Amino acid sequence: MKHTLLFTALLLAVGGLASHSAHAQAPTTGGPAPQAPAAVPLDGGASLLAASGVAYGLRYLRQRRKQA
Repeated sequence: MKHTLLFTALLLAVGGLASHSAHAQAPTTGGPAPQAPAAVPLDGGASLLAASGVAYGLRYLRQRRKQA
């Protein structure tokens, strides 16, 4: 209990100090002009991720069916 209270107090203190420096600043006129966003290919990795999700879901459903 004592350690939990100390940890919580320390966490709140660090969070308070970190949020003090996180205030937004006024926009400046300097710097480069923003460019158009680059196109990101979502072909290989996204399809592999979707296929692995489907395979995991099917495995989960088959295991549930065996238990019942």
